[in-house]
Amino acid sequence: MSNILVTGGCGYVGSMLVPALLADGHKVTTVDIMWFGNFLPDHKDLTVIKGDVREIDSIPMKGFDSIIHLANIANDPSCDIDSKISWEINVLASKFLIEKAIKNKVHQFIYASSGSVYGVKDEPEVTEDLDLVPISDYNKTKMISERVFLSYKESILVQIVRPATICGTSPRQRLDLSVNILTYSALKNGKIKVFGGDQTRPNIHMKDMIRVYQYFLSREDLSGIYNAGFENISIMDIAKMVTKHLPVGIEVSESNDPRSYRQNSDKLIATGFVQKYGVEDGIKEIIEAYKAGTLRDDDNCYNIKTMKKILTTA
Repeated sequence: MSNILVTGGCGYVGSMLVPALLADGHKVTTVDIMWFGNFLPDHKDLTVIKGDVREIDSIPMKGFDSIIHLANIANDPSCDIDSKISWEINVLASKFLIEKAIKNKVHQFIYASSGSVYGVKDEPEVTEDLDLVPISDYNKTKMISERVFLSYKESILVQIVRPATICGTSPRQRLDLSVNILTYSALKNGKIKVFGGDQTRPNIHMKDMIRVYQYFLSREDLSGIYNAGFENISIMDIAKMVTKHLPVGIEVSESNDPRSYRQNSDKLIATGFVQKYGVEDGIKEIIEAYKAGTLRDDDNCYNIKTMKKILTTA
């Protein structure tokens, strides 16, 4: 099995990915600044380092076979708080990370980009070969990081994943993502507030997101860029899916954000990856966790709330 470095391993995805990699028999080291805490259980094959990816000299690199790079300031509002820090973390630190990986003969570099790099597209099928027109600092940092990594593809195996919006539960829960927040709103408030509703969002369940990273670890014959999103659903239709499980009403208000995003993941599917989970599974997970009393709801579940505290007091 491999020796893997995961940056951002204490985050929403990382808190699910790291235990899955350990269960697969890998040795894992994670570097995370832990702005949102650390929910990883102790494990004999896990090393957890509290560190900043911008401090490249403090990041261990010798002996790793693969890197899964998750660490970033995520989503548009969080990046907008401090553009300079966002570019430092999302782009500059990424450049130093892959250069150090190459110097230390790491074989494989998997990058968690974002489906938002496409911007708003009129095309019904948003595939990897379309031009990127990012419209926010977050989108732009992801696009530039992709270009940086691809510039090193002759020296290291580069696999770039463009995830859709993720849904489902995690020890480091997020309630600021479309499926999660609509479901939680129904549970907490007995109703769902929808702004607009016609906006389309691509979605992927957390369990499939983890499976995508596991898949690329095992597929060193694959390189380049791959979308990872399987259900393009309007916000209103997501809300209606929630009401199938929770008998609540839907309140509709006008939205000043009519943008719609879509993804086509046929390229990934053509390699043999099979989707197993969906939006409805995410809805059920949130409901089950809420009823079990295990669903967290604090500022750490909302990126913007936590980032405002950190970046405005730094």
